Amino acid sequence: MQGTSLAALFDRADSTALPALGGMARPDGVIIASERFFAFAGRDGSLLEGQMPQPPAFARRIPLLRGLARLGLSVSPLLKRNGVAGHIERLVLFAVLLAPIAFVFLPSRAALVAGIAMSVGLIAWLMRGRTLYLHGAEHRAIAAAEQRLLGRTWDGAARPSRFSLRCGTNFVALVLPMSLLADRLWPFAPALWTPVVVTAITLGLTMELWRAVQGSTWPAARVFLLPGLALQRLTTREPTIDETRIALTAVASVVRRELG
Repeated sequence: MQGTSLAALFDRADSTALPALGGMARPDGVIIASERFFAFAGRDGSLLEGQMPQPPAFARRIPLLRGLARLGLSVSPLLKRNGVAGHIERLVLFAVLLAPIAFVFLPSRAALVAGIAMSVGLIAWLMRGRTLYLHGAEHRAIAAAEQRLLGRTWDGAARPSRFSLRCGTNFVALVLPMSLLADRLWPFAPALWTPVVVTAITLGLTMELWRAVQGSTWPAARVFLLPGLALQRLTTREPTIDETRIALTAVASVVRRELG
């Protein structure tokens, strides 16, 4: 997808209603995904294409469950076999997901320290290398698709915002207070399954709140997104035109398949 074929694709996409796109930045490239397809464009010029898994129809209708399903889909390009992440990285991610079960056997203070240490370490690991710049490029490329400026953004004539209302950073900023609230209000005695259940409920509720805020026409609802937008000043950097084109290459791959 280079030269005239890429220009033609962007021209067509900029005149067509496109499906919602999401993404994820990595040290070595950018993932862009729709509900059906994903693509990973690497800094080395590589391009990995794949299909997104489809949850059962009932999982899309049940509150909380639909939020967890959507959250699982967002990380599926990393966790699936032959996906973007390597074997070791997948093991690390699975270990992080299972860590709350292990923390139940620790004293409360030790569990708190371990949780903070794990969170800090995970953030540092995820944000290594050029991730912050590619994170900005991911937002810019998705905004270009939404604003029908793909061609102009590729040429450098347009520079959509590197900040996004739908960024996962906004979700994380909502999860933290919701987790503290859930721990405070949990009415049952601690058990082995408690961390898993509380975490699942927290994530599901936060996803419902996050999507409701995004779809709300009430201006005051956007207050819930302000912490995440402020946090994006730390998790994104102004990308170069080459980094923006990496993200746009992934967008082009997904859009090409969506348009048939």
